[in-house]
Amino acid sequence: MEYVHLGRSGVMVSKICLGTMNFGPHTSEEDSFKIMDRSLELGFNFFDTANVYGWKIGEGVTEQIMGHWLAQGGGRREQIVLATKVFGRMGEGPNERRLSAYHIKHACEQSLLRLQTDHIDLYQMHHIDRESPWEEVWQAMEQLVREGKVIYVGSSNFAGWHIAQAQAEAKARNFMGLISEQSLYNLSARMIELEVAPACEYYGLGIIPWSPLAGGMLGGAFEKTKEGRRASEHVQKQIEEHLDQLEKYGILCKEMGEKPADVALAWLMNHPFVTSPIIGPRNVEQLEGSLRALEIRLSEEELERLDQIWPGPGGSAPEAYAW
Repeated sequence: MEYVHLGRSGVMVSKICLGTMNFGPHTSEEDSFKIMDRSLELGFNFFDTANVYGWKIGEGVTEQIMGHWLAQGGGRREQIVLATKVFGRMGEGPNERRLSAYHIKHACEQSLLRLQTDHIDLYQMHHIDRESPWEEVWQAMEQLVREGKVIYVGSSNFAGWHIAQAQAEAKARNFMGLISEQSLYNLSARMIELEVAPACEYYGLGIIPWSPLAGGMLGGAFEKTKEGRRASEHVQKQIEEHLDQLEKYGILCKEMGEKPADVALAWLMNHPFVTSPIIGPRNVEQLEGSLRALEIRLSEEELERLDQIWPGPGGSAPEAYAW
């Protein structure tokens, strides 16, 4: 395993992040334990979850599974950088969602209980909240940091200007602010290259790409389409829309002698602003298979061909659209 700094912070995280969204809905607690135990053996130390995962309002199913795993001891908690998120609806009340100071405090305390730990290493805002002012959000986060319940703060699904706004307000308060941004980013979804990636580079935020395989579309679209996320109606529609590109991509990967999923992960890790793509294995075999991406070194010719197959926005803004 390779390790990199999480943004401009001093903490080091594995170059691939273990995503846990499948834990509960698609992976049993027993199998989730096996995946997490094997992750530690392989050198993964960056585990990501969210209070809404499990998709049963207010239950935090995935956090509970992780809490049961951590409660076994054996140095599990000490070996990982634990990340979770706040924003989503956790109850029927009007204050059981979003980023009010009221909800941030309550949501954090509930996550700590479910995770059976006394602190969260990376507490991420799952979405921007246009109804809560930054002075309120940062006051709540600062309090959690002072109490030792949170170490670092990150964002997810923010626009570039949200990151700039957040960092300006944090600086005015002499607070570190954001150290990471978790964004949708993969070969077929490159919009963040316009403004989010440049903003993250400028402010020293590490980018943590979610859905690095486009929901499975980039993981070998013509294989096992009746299994996993690739079998979903949404992904099948994506496959139909990108059929020509996927065929060309499959040919390139075959020429390289590599699996499409490994090439997609390697392409993300080739970008210096990317910290750790998030993988969401449903079993140990998928987890172990992801390590091949760390060994792939893409040539200039291969990168150019990938750009031809999966063109981005043309660079960063405003040059991408103004010149």
